[in-house]
Amino acid sequence: MCRTFRIFVAMEAYGAILNLVVPIFFLLFFIEKGVEWYRGAHVIRGMDSVSSFSSGITNVVKDVLGLSVGILSYGWMAGHLAVWRIQETGLLYAIAFVAVDFQGYWAHRWNHEINFFWNQHIIHHSSEEFNLSCALRQNISGLINFFTFLLLPAALLGVPGKIIAVVAPLHLFLQYWYHTRLIGKMGWLERIIVTPSHHRVHHAINPEYMDKNYGQIFICWDRWFGTFQEELPAVPPVYGVKRPVRTWNPIKINFQHLWLLALDAWRTRSWWDKIRIWAMPTGWRPSDVEARYPVFSIADVYHFEKYDPQAPPALVAWSWAQLFFNYFLLVYFFAYLAEIGIPGVFYFGAFFFLSIYAYTELMDRNPAAAWMEAGKSALGLGVIWYAGGDWFGMRANIGAWSVWALGAWLVLSAAMAVWFSGRESERSPELVLG
Repeated sequence: MCRTFRIFVAMEAYGAILNLVVPIFFLLFFIEKGVEWYRGAHVIRGMDSVSSFSSGITNVVKDVLGLSVGILSYGWMAGHLAVWRIQETGLLYAIAFVAVDFQGYWAHRWNHEINFFWNQHIIHHSSEEFNLSCALRQNISGLINFFTFLLLPAALLGVPGKIIAVVAPLHLFLQYWYHTRLIGKMGWLERIIVTPSHHRVHHAINPEYMDKNYGQIFICWDRWFGTFQEELPAVPPVYGVKRPVRTWNPIKINFQHLWLLALDAWRTRSWWDKIRIWAMPTGWRPSDVEARYPVFSIADVYHFEKYDPQAPPALVAWSWAQLFFNYFLLVYFFAYLAEIGIPGVFYFGAFFFLSIYAYTELMDRNPAAAWMEAGKSALGLGVIWYAGGDWFGMRANIGAWSVWALGAWLVLSAAMAVWFSGRESERSPELVLG
């Protein structure tokens, strides 16, 4: 019972932080959109940003529900391996921050360099744009944290787990601001911290830029370990991944690479290749499989078609409406985690994943999206009916009107999906030149 209580306290605390931080993310994105409009630039596409924010929702739901485990506990390391015990001061928080950044560099680098680990990072690079929204493309496939051991320096210094728990979210949130094309080089800061210029290089698929600038806050790790690359004035970065994901559905993107690895391991005739494919450099495939089952890869990064299924303005607007509907549900979810309780939080979480899967399939112009939306809406209405006209305590916490509004939205959601899917002339996924 005590352990369950502690888990809920942690979940509620993280949820409360996210309810404060996420509106700031939205605000900064819309400021970026305003600057884009003012300058006459073109760095944001509506559907791409909806996909990115939707990915962010799936990630924070996964994190709040604790749907990941570590193969090694930091608490265990700090308790058993500490050589010193430093008094809790500002210095201790600074040490923890540097230790988390050191871990972040190497975890980030290995996510890029090793086939199996790339699956949990490809979502972050899947956007063919580079703006603040793409920062929120975070994984749901990383269900196991393999890299806690990289925090060994902090454990040896006796940094308590509670300090790492405070520093780690702050470290993550501070990586949001530099995902933009609208800030140029920043003078002397370029030698100290990761700037937008450094991170544009990291997200680029130009041959000059591939697999560079893994740093998350401090750029010194890249300079010391030989992975630094300056942004070159004559080489404008081109964004995305060499094997384009070609979908707005963040849940599909999260498992595309893993599915390809599994297929390749199954199809290859070599037992050695079946084993080693998981630990080989990212992109490696068995030669016999590569010959029989080629996978498209961008050969010329300066001339390729960005993924952009033809969509009427009404569908773009509706996709934004779906995103904000799910965001408002997310605010409620975080605010009342303890009251919703177990297993309710997991049912609610599953609804988020189902909802996002359905409306992003509609964004992809999948004819089956109408059935998915209808199924999601039927399930949601079924929950309301089964709960006697309630939705996870919403009637008592907000008011009966909110449940009626939710029910009406679910009906509208199914109807709109049927309407958009029925527009035959706009269903074909035509692409625009990137």
